[in-house]
Amino acid sequence: MKKRAAKNATVKKKTREVLLLAKRIKSLRVNKGFTSYDYFAYEKGISRSQYGRYEQGEDIRFISLMKVIKAFDMSPKEFFSEGFEEL
Repeated sequence: MKKRAAKNATVKKKTREVLLLAKRIKSLRVNKGFTSYDYFAYEKGISRSQYGRYEQGEDIRFISLMKVIKAFDMSPKEFFSEGFEEL
């Protein structure tokens, strides 16, 4: 029983982290003046459907995250400097 509870706690923590990541990605897009995620993704050469999933909180691969961070003209340090205080 303890293993199952620990596993479920880990899954919830990952979900929360991914949701914070999604919130940060969406916030940066809006702050850049893009009202549509489709247009932002298209302009930056990112799959529109996949980028939309990132903003909805689906898990993101590291290489894809780096591409998104680069699309915002940021370093990973800058990207993670805000929006993750709750962790």
